[in-house]
Amino acid sequence: MPQVTHVEWPAGDADRLQSFLEGVFGWQFDSPMEGMDYRMARTAENEGAAVYPAEQRGLMVYYDVDDIEAHVGKVRNSGGEADDKMPVPGMGWFAQCKDPEGNSFGLWQTDSAAPVPEG
Repeated sequence: MPQVTHVEWPAGDADRLQSFLEGVFGWQFDSPMEGMDYRMARTAENEGAAVYPAEQRGLMVYYDVDDIEAHVGKVRNSGGEADDKMPVPGMGWFAQCKDPEGNSFGLWQTDSAAPVPEG
């Protein structure tokens, strides 16, 4: 059964939001993405959160799945929208989706062999 594995928190002021989340939840953030202001915190063994600067607001919740391609197909076949999977090098794959009502969510599959994107 897919479970929440990651939540992204967009922010107009990423420093302020990071400080808020550290104060409220005790999370510790680091920035593992070279050349990108994307701050991650481990919230449980297989769960995490991220803060990043963005104009738009709204949490993005990612669900851990064992076969991302199959779940992308299920989203599409069930009346939703799903982008093709994209790699996060050395970590896994993600796909952003929308349900039939237009709500955004994501799929995640852990895969340490995920390659660097071509191009």
